[in-house]
Amino acid sequence: MTRTVLVVDDEPDIRELVRAALEHLAGWRVLVASGGQEALALAAAEQPEAILLDVMMPGMDGPEAARRLGEDPRTRTIPVVMLTAKAMSVPDVTADPGPVVGVLAKPFDVLTLAGEVEQILGWAS
Repeated sequence: MTRTVLVVDDEPDIRELVRAALEHLAGWRVLVASGGQEALALAAAEQPEAILLDVMMPGMDGPEAARRLGEDPRTRTIPVVMLTAKAMSVPDVTADPGPVVGVLAKPFDVLTLAGEVEQILGWAS
């Protein structure tokens, strides 16, 4: 089964790295957004199965985007995995986790990224 995920990061290199890893190594369909506002619109329109969301972004940061995703009836059930350059847990990232189900620290190994995401989301078989 092909998974569809939305990757949100303001760094083009990170977006491309994650997109390539998940598309080519895991066979997933990957949507990309460069910021929070774009992510909200794309998530509502495309209904991905999960969102990988950077914590630190200009404008609307990851925790704010996650909060808004959790408030929108169209996106509130989409699980969110936060991406961060610091070692953090969900409570470190946001006081109200809403749709946030886990945190992945950067840098990550592109060869194991899909497996780590599957573990967090409970997709691993």
